[in-house]
Amino acid sequence: MSELTAKTAFITGAAHGQGRAVALALAQKGAGIIAFDVARNLDYPAYTFGSSDELVSLKQEIEQAGGQCLTVTGDVRTDADIVRAVDLALQTFGRIDILFNNAGICAYGLAHELPEEEWDAMLDINLKGAWLTAKRIIPVMIAQRSGVIINNSSIAGLRGMNRLSHYAASKWGLVGLTKSWAIELAPYSIRVNSIHPTGVNTPMNDGLAALEGTTTQEIAERSAGNLLPVPWVEPEDVSGMVLYLASDQARYITGSQFVLDAGLLTR
Repeated sequence: MSELTAKTAFITGAAHGQGRAVALALAQKGAGIIAFDVARNLDYPAYTFGSSDELVSLKQEIEQAGGQCLTVTGDVRTDADIVRAVDLALQTFGRIDILFNNAGICAYGLAHELPEEEWDAMLDINLKGAWLTAKRIIPVMIAQRSGVIINNSSIAGLRGMNRLSHYAASKWGLVGLTKSWAIELAPYSIRVNSIHPTGVNTPMNDGLAALEGTTTQEIAERSAGNLLPVPWVEPEDVSGMVLYLASDQARYITGSQFVLDAGLLTR
């Protein structure tokens, strides 16, 4: 029997990139998947987001391997979308054991030059979206008296980064949520941790490179400057960390930050 059989995982930003890799990894371990994604492009940032076709192919890939996958299109900034997704998840699976708060955006800009709407979009998607999603899932976990929440922060949630002040602010905010939720939810045996990758080899890098008029590798190196001789890590590296934190091997780990930085913070 697989390690996560009879458990279910709710993943935001699941259509591609890190979210997709985590969905596939958790499904391989036996978890039922609720794949939530906006599945359309937004006005900001002006790069390509996950698509409805990618959600369909994710569902097909999981089901062809013998797993279960429910796909839901919605925006993490819209409470009604989250409520609908949680209701569908409970109708389909009866429980939610793992929440991977992954939906997020990134874009560059000097703090004093950012339009207010860009600041708001960054904080609303990256931080408020995680809070709204958890707000609707935490009561389910409390009723179960068990659960795992993993917030996908960033190295930018542990240090400042040039031209990324709004991004860093949102990712530092996730650390505050992580530590506060860990305190609030420990009595219900709900664990909460955050992960902090350096740059990850996802379609977001391609989008940022196009917006900046540079190459994908230059984008990764500009944002990171890793100690190890790699410009980025892979989505599967992130999914491995999430698998560990979702498993019983991490049953006594909560309120912690897990760094996957290729040595960046050592510089």
